[in-house]
Amino acid sequence: MESCTTMLELKQIQAHMTRTGLLKHTFPASRILAFCALSDAGDIHYAHVIFTQIENPNTYIWNTMIRGYSNAHIPTMGFSFFRQMIRERVEVDSRSFVFGLKACEQFPRILEGNSVHCVIWKMGFDSDLLVRNGIIRYYAERGCLYFARNKFDESSTRDVVTWTTMIDGYATRNCSEEAVKLFELMLLSKVEPNEITMIVVLTACSQKGYIETFDNMKTRDVFSWTSMVNGYAKSGELDSARKFFDNMPEKNLISWNAMIAGYSQKNQPKEALNLFHEMVEAGMVPIENTLVCVLSACGQLGCLDLGQWIHQYYINTKGIQPSVILCNALIDMYAKCGNIDAAANLFSEMTERNLVSWNIMIAGYAAHGHAKQALTLFEQMKTRILKPDHITFVALLSACSHGGLVSEGREYLKSMARDFGIEPKGEHYACMIDLLGRIGLVEEAYEFITNMPMEPSESAWGALLSACRKHKNVELAKISAQKLLDLDPQDSGIYVLLANVCANNERWDDVRRVRSLMRETGVKKIPGHSLIELEGEFHEFLVADESHPRFKEIYKALFGMKEEGEKDGVG
Repeated sequence: MESCTTMLELKQIQAHMTRTGLLKHTFPASRILAFCALSDAGDIHYAHVIFTQIENPNTYIWNTMIRGYSNAHIPTMGFSFFRQMIRERVEVDSRSFVFGLKACEQFPRILEGNSVHCVIWKMGFDSDLLVRNGIIRYYAERGCLYFARNKFDESSTRDVVTWTTMIDGYATRNCSEEAVKLFELMLLSKVEPNEITMIVVLTACSQKGYIETFDNMKTRDVFSWTSMVNGYAKSGELDSARKFFDNMPEKNLISWNAMIAGYSQKNQPKEALNLFHEMVEAGMVPIENTLVCVLSACGQLGCLDLGQWIHQYYINTKGIQPSVILCNALIDMYAKCGNIDAAANLFSEMTERNLVSWNIMIAGYAAHGHAKQALTLFEQMKTRILKPDHITFVALLSACSHGGLVSEGREYLKSMARDFGIEPKGEHYACMIDLLGRIGLVEEAYEFITNMPMEPSESAWGALLSACRKHKNVELAKISAQKLLDLDPQDSGIYVLLANVCANNERWDDVRRVRSLMRETGVKKIPGHSLIELEGEFHEFLVADESHPRFKEIYKALFGMKEEGEKDGVG
């Protein structure tokens, strides 16, 4: 069991246990169940089947099912198991309540969590530190900071988790001043903060714009430096994170990884890849999380060469066994870099897939215009008894939009709430507007956007404006552009797109009015640019750019290509 990594191996072990009679014993059965319910490669539905075959499941087994369903984002089943434990008077422990509260965090209301809290109080678990921490976390996660703080203040005993949970609750809700004050009280207590505490506090500090926390430290070891880098990187303060990173007297793998992840996650892929090259040159061996972040940056930049090198060197040559997460990152990278066939091959070779795997592949097919393949893959996914999420439907509706599949798009939008209990969000409506607009149903797209159950987003109005340009609908283009300008008056692309719509319809007075409005508001058109990678080095080019050190050679080659094209009747 300790070396088991896939459901296929798990079922082989289970078959052996069944043949030898071991599976009738509680402990071996609980190990099988725990793998299915809790591991990344597991299957919560298979865990449920095993649970029904265990004659007398103990508290650990019940807790595992509650926790497994919570981790799988199926809170109704997790809460159902908890209620069944109470009804059937199964012996509960502190973890039963903690896992029950974790499931309740995912419900839209606080009714279920309140009911668990009542049971805790009635059964006398209210004074248990682990349970009390779980209650504080539950209320903090739900934004009920008043109730969370009451439970915190009532605690006669507080450990590092108690303090960190309450501080995190304040920081997450942008109550940074309360978070910092509570941290100061923690320092006066006898409880030592850990790395998670520091990251949470630094998030609050970055909101307030001060770093006296670190300045007041008497001893600054690699841990405290790394905490600062990690804290600022995770809170999006990348300039501050980089200053600490560059000034570190000693860098470890965590600090490198935090900085690379920060750049990758905040859409600064070029910086992420440059730092990765420095990391490799410094002799550091990247961990899986580093490679996942770097592959994400490759996808953002379209940097196929580096992505392929990571695949070949670290996985094929070094023999690193890729996890589902790393495989997902590789598939995503190949799809975004234009090699959809490589992405599909990797996907088909995966012995274990999670929902993210399917979503990435469906989205990849959609982005490449392979609408039918995307829809076929979704039907295959449903046969695996995998429940789609809102990301799945964004990918599906995007595929329908690229393929002009109106009836299919309408049906998928309806089926979200009807068949899967998923309420459509703004991005789903934006995809539907894009679908209607692409095939020329511009008036229907406008009617659709005005009847949305929420305020239309920039992407929704942007999709309509693009459709108006394509199908030369000036009046709706003006309405769409005005709505976009209300949301972002400094976006030069809106003015340019509206001017192009008017120009295509020879509405020259309108074109002049748009350009005059740009001048009055001080908006300037952002010049187009491109970025290419050559032998590991990135080169960026702007319109009429002369900043590249070899720009004369570049222009000479371009003019030469133009002359050759004109000779052949192409230019």
